[in-house]
Amino acid sequence: MSPTSPAGPTSPATPHGPTRRLTTAQALVAFLARQYTERDGHRQRLISATWGIFGHGNVAGIGQALVEAGGDGNGGGNGGGNGPAHRMPYLQGRNEQAMVHAAVGYARQSGRLSAHAVTTSIGPGATNLVTGAALATINRLPVLLLPGDTFATRPADPVLQQLEVEYAGDVSVNDCLRPVSRYFDRITRPEALIPAALQAMRVLADPAGTGAVTLALPQDVQAEAYDWPQEFFAERDWHVRRPAPDAHELEAAVRAVRSARRPLIVAGGGVRHSAAEETLAAFTAATRIPVASTQAGKGALRHDHPADVGGIGHTGTATADELARTADLVIGIGTRFSDFTTASGTLFADPAVRFLHLNITGFDAHKLAALPLVADARAGLEALTAALAGRGYRVDPAYETEYTGAKEAWEERVEASFATPDPTARPTQTQVLGLLDALVTEDDILINAAGSLPGDLHKLWRTRSRDQYHVEYGYSCMGYEIPAAIGVLLAAEARTPRRPVWALVGDGTYLMNPTEIVTAVQENLPLKLVVLQNHGYASIGGLSESVGAERFGTAYRHRDADGGFTGPPLPVDLAANAASLGMRVLRAITVADLREALSEARDAKGPTCVYVETETPDTVSGPPPAQAWWDVPVAETASRPAAVKAREEYDRQAAARRRHL
Repeated sequence: MSPTSPAGPTSPATPHGPTRRLTTAQALVAFLARQYTERDGHRQRLISATWGIFGHGNVAGIGQALVEAGGDGNGGGNGGGNGPAHRMPYLQGRNEQAMVHAAVGYARQSGRLSAHAVTTSIGPGATNLVTGAALATINRLPVLLLPGDTFATRPADPVLQQLEVEYAGDVSVNDCLRPVSRYFDRITRPEALIPAALQAMRVLADPAGTGAVTLALPQDVQAEAYDWPQEFFAERDWHVRRPAPDAHELEAAVRAVRSARRPLIVAGGGVRHSAAEETLAAFTAATRIPVASTQAGKGALRHDHPADVGGIGHTGTATADELARTADLVIGIGTRFSDFTTASGTLFADPAVRFLHLNITGFDAHKLAALPLVADARAGLEALTAALAGRGYRVDPAYETEYTGAKEAWEERVEASFATPDPTARPTQTQVLGLLDALVTEDDILINAAGSLPGDLHKLWRTRSRDQYHVEYGYSCMGYEIPAAIGVLLAAEARTPRRPVWALVGDGTYLMNPTEIVTAVQENLPLKLVVLQNHGYASIGGLSESVGAERFGTAYRHRDADGGFTGPPLPVDLAANAASLGMRVLRAITVADLREALSEARDAKGPTCVYVETETPDTVSGPPPAQAWWDVPVAETASRPAAVKAREEYDRQAAARRRHL
């Protein structure tokens, strides 16, 4: 492939070839526009757009470079020289954290093969990136962060927004991003960009090491010119590898599977990142091993696949959790085995249980003292399927009958939770999900992250396609949903136009971060936002009650005469707020209203909000309770009866915890 270079004044040739004189920011943007990933013969831009909010720390550097690169839609100038393939589209955000969430949503929907960059000013703009960066890295999703930084040349010290550290002159607030980044560098000289940019791309494209990548850019260096080697701007392909398993580890895995009587697969996000869903289905067809899923792995099999037994762990189904308690071999595929999955070390109860973990990273593959099978999920499953094929392994038919029967029984509980016998009643939260469940097809995508909804969705939602279920639960970050939906819409539109994308949020989450509604309106994206108003933190309210904190500080209500928060609900109108930001809003009061509003929103061509106040469920209309424990330590000493009782229950549950060695 012949390289192309951005236009700009040509400098004399050097021993390394011809050069182009550009600013550091212009060179970086031009470089990013020419980076590609390739996997399985499919090629795409690695950095397909840049989000930005401009301040004095980046407006004259990256901001000007984006104009040069065609970010304004009018083509490139001196630093761009870009045809359509090499322009750098610009996306305008309203909150720095939200821009990272949007980029993460885009990366996840793109299968981690394409990502966005995010540029901010110095100071608060940069530190606002930290939460989004942590979310990206925890979830192993690529995003490139380009925060402005204080002057490298220090012409005045301190400058506006500079953090002064008495013992270190080279520390800035951007150093907060180090622990949440998979790669971090500060570009204090223009020429230092060359190795740093290449390292950044390496990490972003690495399936085992991806996450947030930060290149901190001092504002003076951004604007400084340099004679760049023209070959720096050649198109470059980053191959996303599929490492195969080691032969010794594969043979050990085969022996473990063949000796198992009650094996259980735990499918994590790695199945989806590897596009291994069909390979997993083929493996289960050959072995009949049941498949439970983490939040990130839900959708690895369709809900109606015979081997799918639903979510696992604290928010899992009774079917999956009972299988986990009696499993003698747990086969993890692309999961981190977090505490929600393991029920804080209490779920896998068989004394002889052993673990086999197929994961692309050795760090994860060795968790729970597992037999490691370090490989790409699809490559590893293909090898394991082939190795077992000639050895006649299949689970006992009685085991298959057991879990399929248990799955049918669980479906009856789902139906009971979704049922809406009175169309004139105010709906419960699970009834909202039931009405949506009846409406969607495999084209729809649901996005959620925090509150009580992830638990209900993990237990109850019937996933119809590999990418329908998008619940961020590695960081469980309130405020993720709306910006992530924008990123998902941008990614989905490029591949399969007109897919309905739903962001489901409670009132607590909405109040955290509604700002990107304005971005959806600006871009005329057909976001479907469902706001459930229940006047407080429902999830933490329930948890508070269970741990003896008596729902303190979890309701959105006026203060009462004693100074507590038990007065009337606050007169907050979130529907009016969404409308004021430019959304079309459909208010639903009853079940019948909601059914009609959801249908209307699904067909809408622009951003539309469905607003509904939900009813507190009773034991019949509510979701099934947690099927496994989660460790939230309770006060060891207390005078209030609620806390004393909660501690007794905590000690009882904690006694079942074990370490797998």
